[in-house]
Amino acid sequence: MRLWSLHPELLDTKGLVACWRETLLAQKVLAGQSSGYTNHPQLARLQSTAEPLATVGAYLQGILDESLRRGYHFDASKILRPELAAQRGQLAVTSEQLNFEYRHLLRKLEVRSPQDALMLAERHATEIPVHPLFHVIAGPIASWEKDSQAV
Repeated sequence: MRLWSLHPELLDTKGLVACWRETLLAQKVLAGQSSGYTNHPQLARLQSTAEPLATVGAYLQGILDESLRRGYHFDASKILRPELAAQRGQLAVTSEQLNFEYRHLLRKLEVRSPQDALMLAERHATEIPVHPLFHVIAGPIASWEKDSQAV
């Protein structure tokens, strides 16, 4: 499960669809509708909020907005609490976590879509856009990031 802090515009088609599906799974876990993945480290930052379902709903809404911009047809009715406007910028993501995720995405794209990797590297060499739910603060890679030593 990967809940990207990166703006969904950075994801290729496969990445955007995977993020949508994985976040719907996270929503099920947070709603008590799934017994799997309940201790997944990616859920920690959602579970730590006052209203985890509203937070995951805001995250999904950000993905949905990008899908609509691309002309895709994700099912908005699957979002239990689509409250992006109220949640905008609510969660902090550290600068090093954002850089880690950006490099991680570039590595994935170099394998499955080298053209997308090249365009991503050229477009965002200096500033990395963040998902609307997040705001960036200075700091290290998140402690829940299990592959942080791999970069």
